[in-house]
Amino acid sequence: MNRFPFTHRLSLLLAFLVGSSLSLGQASSSHAQQMEKWSKIAKRVTIHRDSYGVPHIYGPTDESVIFAYLYAQCEDNFWQVEQNYILSLGRSAELAGPSAVPADVLVRALEIPRYARQEFATASPHIRSLCEATAAGINFYIATHPEVQPRLLEQIEPWYPMAFTRYVIYVMFVSRTLGLNPSELPALSSLPSQQLPLGSNMWAVNGSRSETGNAMLFINPHQPFFGPGQWYEGHLVSGEGWNISGANFFASPSPTIGHNEVLGWSHTVNRPDIADIYVETFDKPDNPLAYRYGDSYRQANEWTEQVGVKTAEGVIEQTVKLRKTHHGPILAVRDGKPLAVSFSRLAEGHQFDQWYAMGRARSMAEFKDAMSKLAVPMFNTMYADQEGNIFYIYNGAIPKRDLQFNWRQPVDGSNPATEWKGIHSMDELPQLTNPPTGFLQNCNQTPFTTTGSGNPRAEDFPPYMTSESDNARAQISRRILANWDPFTLDSWSKAAFDTTVLAAEKAVPLIVAAWEKLGQQDPERAKRLAEPVKVLREWDQVSRVDSVGMTLFAYWHEGIRRGQVDPADPAAVIGNLEQVVGQLQALAGNWAIPWGATNRLQRSHTSGEAGFSDERDSLPVAGAPGWLGVVFNFYAQPQAGLRRRYGVAGHSFVSTVEFGSRVKARSILVFGQNADPEASHYFDQAAIYARGEFKPAWFTRREIRSHLESRYHPGQ
Repeated sequence: MNRFPFTHRLSLLLAFLVGSSLSLGQASSSHAQQMEKWSKIAKRVTIHRDSYGVPHIYGPTDESVIFAYLYAQCEDNFWQVEQNYILSLGRSAELAGPSAVPADVLVRALEIPRYARQEFATASPHIRSLCEATAAGINFYIATHPEVQPRLLEQIEPWYPMAFTRYVIYVMFVSRTLGLNPSELPALSSLPSQQLPLGSNMWAVNGSRSETGNAMLFINPHQPFFGPGQWYEGHLVSGEGWNISGANFFASPSPTIGHNEVLGWSHTVNRPDIADIYVETFDKPDNPLAYRYGDSYRQANEWTEQVGVKTAEGVIEQTVKLRKTHHGPILAVRDGKPLAVSFSRLAEGHQFDQWYAMGRARSMAEFKDAMSKLAVPMFNTMYADQEGNIFYIYNGAIPKRDLQFNWRQPVDGSNPATEWKGIHSMDELPQLTNPPTGFLQNCNQTPFTTTGSGNPRAEDFPPYMTSESDNARAQISRRILANWDPFTLDSWSKAAFDTTVLAAEKAVPLIVAAWEKLGQQDPERAKRLAEPVKVLREWDQVSRVDSVGMTLFAYWHEGIRRGQVDPADPAAVIGNLEQVVGQLQALAGNWAIPWGATNRLQRSHTSGEAGFSDERDSLPVAGAPGWLGVVFNFYAQPQAGLRRRYGVAGHSFVSTVEFGSRVKARSILVFGQNADPEASHYFDQAAIYARGEFKPAWFTRREIRSHLESRYHPGQ
């Protein structure tokens, strides 16, 4: 790729600072004033890095701390900051080649760049200034670091954060829930981390379940360890009263989960019905853009996009023709019929506005008011505060629909009765505030099993509103929260890494019973399994790094999960165990493998494309897949040619918070703050994480000063 010289890049930065409509010549005449403005802000805002490298940003205005926060993100992982914007602009094929074209086409079909530009143009002056600060912080970093090599984006524009938010919600999450398959929507095969489980845990308790009488919050997203969904931890303190600590995806302006001095919140992925598929009928040969609607026709819009594609000869332009009806973009064809998809709130945006307001809220009433806009169109939300309140909502910008239709299936786009009838208000969504049980939890399950009793009732809500069932993580969470002695912050943090294996309670007795039956039918065959069964029988059903029983059970359960083994069939149960013993024997020459010997944590390139190696350093981890009913989620995948399995998703950013007169918090990232293998904070949190422990999440100035590693201004 041709590279701009540093002086040209600085000119681009100046052009950005004075406005994208100005030419470079015009920028040169006014750049001094703009550079003076940003240089003054850079000198007034300070980045404090604590002993784990976490940036605590102090500045006079919200704009200034966002500017420095993006600068800090670039210091720690510029590659991922740029990559997240590349993905959200639909330009990844310019670097990755033809395999990325379908994902880029999906971004263009959803018109994410156009809607983001439109949102920025109509945003309030304050939100515009915050987005301008986001872009300026990155551009300032590029301009002051000539050694940095942007792969594609020489200049970041202020509408990019609005594009990235849409990409996260509608491409990374919603597009996977449409019921389309890769043959119908090829982008599903090329999206980052397509096969990884995208779940989370979150809990809250009030004073009745804490030893101190304070409310507590458990923040625990389960995202991929590599790619665009990685978490970044930071703390922003503004002279305008904003004091938010938490985590966000790289390239986001501020934390999207976390806490301030008086309240905090977390999210888990939910599946509210915020998108519908419409079967469109184009049946006029003389007018191919006409589609049926009621007793007449409407005209579809058609446009072309030029998608850049990397080839051996360089980047070439591939022309893609796209169409949309009034329902939305046509994304697939089924049985010869085009399928258009409507996405709630795709065009409007304003997600950052809502997260920003949530972080500035000072009470539950203010927090609920911020959420009532429903600009963030999905994600369960859990809340706790200093007043002892706890609150959960099945959040979603869910359209009101005619109940005569099955909204789980495509509906007839020519029938006007299928049109949406507004959006359900926040008050109409499943939610609980301060339940008598004293606890709330959500682990991606239905909102109707949120607490022990007094849950919202499914019959009180339209059937299209939710689609989730209960799950094992939610079941073990409810047990822990209902039965644990009053929590201290220590025991709360210990529970956050609990490795009790709920699935083993029923499954291990099935294995033992099947083996005993085998002993009556084929004693010699049963004898060969006597030792593995003895290990399983004596196992305490807790996952530990030294547990052989956990290895046997986890590998055995994979056959159940894949649907290859009927647990009600004793012969199948035994055959599966024999297969596992043979598999482990072939893998290591011994079936008695401790869980930590095969379940490992290793960091590779931020993209996740560098692969793993048994020869490189790694750490044993006690965590396990969530489908086993384990709180400490850790998903390790088998790799061709490797003896060990390495983690790719699970507990990614974890935080426990107690809301007393002074907030007390702990946190941990899966690897460390910096993506540079030579950096001291590349893998320094990994050993703590692997032990199921936390580092302090320092919040006050005194705490930060006492654990200060460095202090500097952007550009130094």
